[in-house]
Amino acid sequence: MSLISNIKQVFTKKESSHKLGISLRQNSLAYCFVPQENSSSLTAKCQQLTTSNDKYVEDLTDFSSHHSVQGQCQLVLSAEQYQMIQVEKPDVPESEIAGALKWQIKDLVPYSPDDMVLDYFYAPVQQGVAEKLYVICTPLNALKPIVSTLMNEDISLTAITVEEFAFANLLPFSDDAQLMLCQQPDEEVFITIVKQGRLCFHRRLRGFAQLGSKSEEELSFGAIDSLSLEIQKSTDYFERQLKQSMIRSIQVILPIATESYIISKLAENTNIKVNPLALPEEFVSSRDMAAAIGATMVDKAVVENKEMNDDQ
Repeated sequence: MSLISNIKQVFTKKESSHKLGISLRQNSLAYCFVPQENSSSLTAKCQQLTTSNDKYVEDLTDFSSHHSVQGQCQLVLSAEQYQMIQVEKPDVPESEIAGALKWQIKDLVPYSPDDMVLDYFYAPVQQGVAEKLYVICTPLNALKPIVSTLMNEDISLTAITVEEFAFANLLPFSDDAQLMLCQQPDEEVFITIVKQGRLCFHRRLRGFAQLGSKSEEELSFGAIDSLSLEIQKSTDYFERQLKQSMIRSIQVILPIATESYIISKLAENTNIKVNPLALPEEFVSSRDMAAAIGATMVDKAVVENKEMNDDQ
């Protein structure tokens, strides 16, 4: 899923074989650089820089000027930069859906249809219920300066995506439904459910942004139980209301010191296996930059998806 297709005609840039993921966050940006396989002189690396929402363009200019990275870039928007909502699929031909959605959601999001970039994907099918779409949209006037800044250097912006998809890229392809409990530093926790490489469900959890500031003792006073309840609500909705297959595992990526403690306590509260989300070997110490890492893995996710489908 990428929002770039709707503004790609405005910018052009030469291609590179290196991979670059940039994740915009509430108080920082993170980048992950993965060199092409035959590049012996370059190594994969991750780094984060302090910034703020109103200084993204300025800080991205400094980033591209002072960091010797280049390549095909996937940009991950922060949660504050986009809206994701579910609506009924408009009764128009496939080629006209995007245009129709702008007017269908205009009263549901704080963006004008004339200043809106959007993309969509299909929600799981429910028998006897009108077909639903998840719509992701962002304001064009805020996106253009960011795109222009990135294209000024040796960076080819190939896709603009959102956190839910960046994290989903980190999961190996599986026929089983997997629930992910995710967080970017200093941001709200969110839940996604991924099956066969497809994002099937997402939900933002309010009130957990400061989870990392709590001690194990403080977490035991209700936060763990609240997280367990939110996971159970999401699981019940997916399995019972959407009538989808059972959740087989829970993968956790919380970039905080108490992550292992939370995982162990969640495992006690559920009958589902709970694991820390495994990152590529070269990035095991960069869990706080997981979205940027996932942005570099979109091609891997597509290949795994195709290989699994070919085997069926």
